[in-house]
Amino acid sequence: MVKTELKEKVIKLRKQGKTYLEIQKILKTSIPKSTLSYWCKDAKLPKEYQEKIRHIVLKNAEKGRAIALIVNRIKREKYIKEVKDRVKHLPDKLKEKDTAKIALAMLYLGEGSKRQRGSIMFGNSDPFIISLFLRLLRYCYRIDESKFRCTLQCRADQNIEKLENFWSQITKIPLSQFYKAKIDPRTIGKPSKKLNYKGVCRIDYFSGDVFMELKQIIAVIFESL
Repeated sequence: MVKTELKEKVIKLRKQGKTYLEIQKILKTSIPKSTLSYWCKDAKLPKEYQEKIRHIVLKNAEKGRAIALIVNRIKREKYIKEVKDRVKHLPDKLKEKDTAKIALAMLYLGEGSKRQRGSIMFGNSDPFIISLFLRLLRYCYRIDESKFRCTLQCRADQNIEKLENFWSQITKIPLSQFYKAKIDPRTIGKPSKKLNYKGVCRIDYFSGDVFMELKQIIAVIFESL
């Protein structure tokens, strides 16, 4: 195909609204896009061309975002594995009960009540945090399970029976040791937006000795730093 004939075909396809990439594929040519652009500089494009280009740009952007999400996910998974490898030896440290007590005291410092004198009071809406606290508490001390009490603080439109069953399974505290649930009066008439919200679970353990020891661990660590 001579250059003049090829150029005429390029211009004709361009006037039909074809992109330079489409022209290259149709004519099976590797002519640079810069050359095609020069040949077609005076070609009048159809009205629907801009809409076509907008659609192509959006489609490519969606592909780019999808690829970016995959790349970022792979990077994050690699990073998380590297961090996990750095700290995977730490659980062995908790085999020493004194170390485990430090972990328990720090957790209690963040989420527990420091005003109680004859008991421990710890509350949170995250089942993982509640479970971690109780596992550490039961590991560090000889616990009398009958001294546990549990109170739920929930929204007005939540099913209290289901919530109590859920938290009883998480805490391993029997329902007979649950106090009456407390409903937040501010939520009356307001539907819950977070469907997975399980309310706040408050754990009471009646032991002034355990409370005092945790309080002193916190104080000793603070004074030593």
